Amino acid sequence: MMQWMRNVTLTVLCLTLIACGFHLRGASEFAFTSIFVNGQTQITKALKKSITANGVVVTTDPSQAEMEIDLMKEESEKRILSLSGDGVVREYELYYRVIYRTKPAKEALWSQPQTVEARRDFSYSDANLLAKQNEEKQLNLNMQKDVMNNVIRRLSKLKP
Repeated sequence: MMQWMRNVTLTVLCLTLIACGFHLRGASEFAFTSIFVNGQTQITKALKKSITANGVVVTTDPSQAEMEIDLMKEESEKRILSLSGDGVVREYELYYRVIYRTKPAKEALWSQPQTVEARRDFSYSDANLLAKQNEEKQLNLNMQKDVMNNVIRRLSKLKP
């Protein structure tokens, strides 16, 4: 009886998931075939690699590209989120932001600057200093990846 109930529940769950239109996010499809990436931020290299993996040629000359992206600014910050009763830091907030603008090759004007940001909170303890430093480093890498993926998704919606 329990086996039957479990099978019915799984079937209903699968049918509900299919009916809502859920599908895994695949590779992004771009309306352009070439792009020029300008910027000296930490995610520039990873962004170029990801764009290339999606079948778009990254050019070294803006005149050869159908689209241009200018990674204008990158900010990373660490803020104290909470303190213990005796003034010792208990939590931090990590913040990462990229500001960029785009321009189709056929247009003379750049788009308004776009901002993509990510935030993460993490607990802190002096007793686990090395582990917390590694956790902070990993959270920063994850935020950079999340921001880069968000930029890729936004680029995939642009028309040259």
